[in-house]
Amino acid sequence: MNILIINHYAGSPEMGMEFRPFYFATEWIKMGHKVSILAADNSHLRKRKININKSFTEEIIDGIKYIWVKTPAYQGNGIARVRNIFSFVWQTYFNARKIAKEICPDVIIASSTYPSDNYVAKKIAKLSNAKHLYEVHDLWPLSPMELGNMSKYHPFIMLMQHGENFAYKYCHAVVSMLPNTKEHMANHGLNLNKWFYIPNGIRTEDWDNPEQIPEKHENVLNRLKEQNKFIVGYVGGHALSNALDTLLDSAEILKNNNKIVFVLVGDGVEKPSLEKKYSHLENVIFLNPVRKNSIPNLLQKMDVLCFGTNKSKLYKYGISMNKMMDYMMASKPIIQYIDTEYDIIKMAKAGFTVEAQNPTKLSESIINMANLSENERIEMGKSAKSFVLQNHNYEKLASDFIKIVNSA
Repeated sequence: MNILIINHYAGSPEMGMEFRPFYFATEWIKMGHKVSILAADNSHLRKRKININKSFTEEIIDGIKYIWVKTPAYQGNGIARVRNIFSFVWQTYFNARKIAKEICPDVIIASSTYPSDNYVAKKIAKLSNAKHLYEVHDLWPLSPMELGNMSKYHPFIMLMQHGENFAYKYCHAVVSMLPNTKEHMANHGLNLNKWFYIPNGIRTEDWDNPEQIPEKHENVLNRLKEQNKFIVGYVGGHALSNALDTLLDSAEILKNNNKIVFVLVGDGVEKPSLEKKYSHLENVIFLNPVRKNSIPNLLQKMDVLCFGTNKSKLYKYGISMNKMMDYMMASKPIIQYIDTEYDIIKMAKAGFTVEAQNPTKLSESIINMANLSENERIEMGKSAKSFVLQNHNYEKLASDFIKIVNSA
């Protein structure tokens, strides 16, 4: 089978997020399929910039054909990002015949977070007599409406809403990364016989021979261990959606606790302001991001791993964060501060869940975790890893995806 993934932000372990298209592609290639990924050169998620002179420049990465589209540079979520999105959609739509002829896909997967790439997928599918699947990461335009306080009558939101409704009407199948989206999608026109759920996952070989962490990180974390500190770790993006204010406000509450220290590893638009706001806290350490292949060794240095979100009705649809899968695979206990009906941490018996945006409850939960015996925390970690291997292994998820394609 010849598979084309349209994902504006697609990356790889070397260039940075997002990783899901790469992981599926590598598994599908092992199964004997051919995979091409159509992506933009500019992405706020990647740590390595793609340098191309013209659109539709090809590059082979680990057997996957990446086709890069030249788009305007941008930062943040303003008008420049909107221009970047429409540049990508416009160019790919009006070159659909060329793409269809050169790739000859049997299936096209629209997977760019925003739904507008479904216009491209539908056109290429028609030209190629191929199947068109819509892979839903976050619910757009509901996500920018909720997280960005945008009106449903905003022109950008109205365009995105048309794209979402268009996708549900014309695609052969929808693959949702979130478990509780059926009602929302049905309300926007989806025949639920076309609805399927495949969450994010892990690739086990990434954990077989991980890279060493940078020397600075090693020295800092080893020194904390020598001081018998209980390390509360966060590894990931520093964005508003990650609600790191909640985590750091809990550090403020615990600033007189000499046992507990908070280590945040990563980067993002909010990092400079967070470093400035919490610079007075001696129990908080910010470290630079590490390479994807170093994540396993980094997580092993932590005693408990934390992540969360702000309050939003978005999370009633479930969560499927990459960092959660990595945390669980690391065999570490987890504390999440999030309001969700689909609580994977609870199901996996992997740690504690507390209310979003409640640093007092979070600080209490951190103390409770620190007061557990080491064996109790080890059991939580084992349970977490067992759950993720059973339910979130990309080898299994990729096979499940192909079954959906074949049945669509």
